[in-house]
Amino acid sequence: MSSATMNAKNEADGHHSFDLHSVVAIKNRKAILTPGPGSLLPENLLGIVPCFGRGDPEYQAIETRVLTSLRRMTGHERIARMQGSASLALEIAIRNFVVGHTLLIDTGYYAQRLAGFCRSALSHGAISSLDVVPLSARESVDGHYDWIVTVFTETSTGLLNDIRNMRALAERVGARLMVDATGSIGLEDGHELADVIAYSSCKGLFGLTGASFVAYNGEPEVEETSFFLSLSTHAEHKVTGPYHAICALDQVLSHHSDLRESVRLGKQVFCTRFAGRLVRPADEQPLLCTLVHGTVKPLDDNVVLYQPRSIEPGTSVVCHIGEGHLGRKARGDIYARIEVVD
Repeated sequence: MSSATMNAKNEADGHHSFDLHSVVAIKNRKAILTPGPGSLLPENLLGIVPCFGRGDPEYQAIETRVLTSLRRMTGHERIARMQGSASLALEIAIRNFVVGHTLLIDTGYYAQRLAGFCRSALSHGAISSLDVVPLSARESVDGHYDWIVTVFTETSTGLLNDIRNMRALAERVGARLMVDATGSIGLEDGHELADVIAYSSCKGLFGLTGASFVAYNGEPEVEETSFFLSLSTHAEHKVTGPYHAICALDQVLSHHSDLRESVRLGKQVFCTRFAGRLVRPADEQPLLCTLVHGTVKPLDDNVVLYQPRSIEPGTSVVCHIGEGHLGRKARGDIYARIEVVD
């Protein structure tokens, strides 16, 4: 029997000539200090199967498990999945839900991107007016609004926005709340306080890139005319979905708490080691990342640093999902591969 035939037979019998965990360990030689995707998990690969969105009972069962788990994680009644980045999901959320007098609470670069989506909706008539207020000025807001739009974890500035404060503000002005949960999903508590959230499959969910989600309670108020930006297009599976990204999440979500613990442990180590450089108090720091004074320098060629799209000079942001594959065994060794200098 030829070697090719033998290899094919072994594959068919379910026998492999390699150890998956060893392969994953080799792939994770990089120190990933970005917001995501982080390290590669064995579960990401084990979950992937040949699949299709229609007429495939195995895939339908996988997608149902994943979407049910995500709804339970955030406390929302409905969820739609789509193939694309969180920015796609965010634009879809704004174009389908946000109407009338709208307030955007500006936390930084990613909130300003949301403002751009809102201005587009303004030009189409769904949003009648848009006020943009810095987070620091939120207490000065008065009057009535229909919607408040904001970001939970602003990675560009390493900022944790107080979701409970945002909910209280929404109630004070009679508004519903839409939140960018890209950097907070799977890591922070309180997503149920938002009426609509949007996020992606990587970052704090520890999945592969490629899937994004809109979670919501009530039905959309806007009849969006764009086929691709209509929530119903994705909720009703009218286009190719993120099939393999969904599969990659299936086994990951079953032990998500262990993966989240790797982030908590890593952040704790980082904040202890670089305590003198922390910019924000603990209650303003998200689990995902930390803002520091100084410039982060790699100590070897396999360190991948986060390069925020906008950041204050003299500061850096370091992210903490790079040891996700280690779960509760993470010890923050990844931070021995960097230094922070003036």
